[in-house]
Amino acid sequence: MSNSVFRFATVSGQNIHWFLKRNCSVTPSQLGWLYASLCVVSLGIGTVFWLHGAPLVLPFAWLELAAVGYVFMLYARHATDGEKIALQGGRLVVELENGGDYERTEFLPHQVRIEPQAGDRSLIEVSGQGRSVRVGRYVRPELRAALAREIRMALRGA
Repeated sequence: MSNSVFRFATVSGQNIHWFLKRNCSVTPSQLGWLYASLCVVSLGIGTVFWLHGAPLVLPFAWLELAAVGYVFMLYARHATDGEKIALQGGRLVVELENGGDYERTEFLPHQVRIEPQAGDRSLIEVSGQGRSVRVGRYVRPELRAALAREIRMALRGA
């Protein structure tokens, strides 16, 4: 199958891969540098005020940086979340990563069902051999039906 047939997938030889991930404008590395620069500026200003006789500014600067650091850490933990679906080597492999948790499920292509969980705009349920996985979190709801059709088409060609 050619790559022009697929909207969401990448074709390399006999393998077809779908990489669905969070739309992330700032990488965890960039966020770390931003936080470090924020620390330098905020603690610098707090130190100047402390030296000029305002001792409460510096503890509040530390408190502020702790709160911002906690929120940045939560963001960075989920920045690399994603779903990888691959049709390779006679298997459909679904890999999910969410907040550092990793789940991998393999299916035989001729025993897999691909269908919406509840309606057309719901997550896509990949099921077979007594297992099921929901995918499509990182695709707009109106495009999930097209993704499901694309995966079904690839499975028919396998």
